[in-house]
Amino acid sequence: MNSTATPEILIYTSATCPYCVAAANFLKSKGLQWREIRVDLDPAEREKMVALAKRTSVPQIFVGDTHVGGFDDMMAMHRAGKFEPLLEGAQ
Repeated sequence: MNSTATPEILIYTSATCPYCVAAANFLKSKGLQWREIRVDLDPAEREKMVALAKRTSVPQIFVGDTHVGGFDDMMAMHRAGKFEPLLEGAQ
């Protein structure tokens, strides 16, 4: 995988969210890095997340400009073989 072409992984999280921890653990297990935005600490970021994701629950996961969804969505993509191509820059 070409690291220069790897889209940024962004996760909107909160402190009391077990699925946020599960998502981070999954990404960590794949040796990936991500940027985390805590919506419980910043109401403006929560509003931004809702505007982008059209959802109020966390985590909300983005790979580049693609909204993956929550933890279950990410795992479903992974099981379907669609998450890894996304990490490699496929749309």
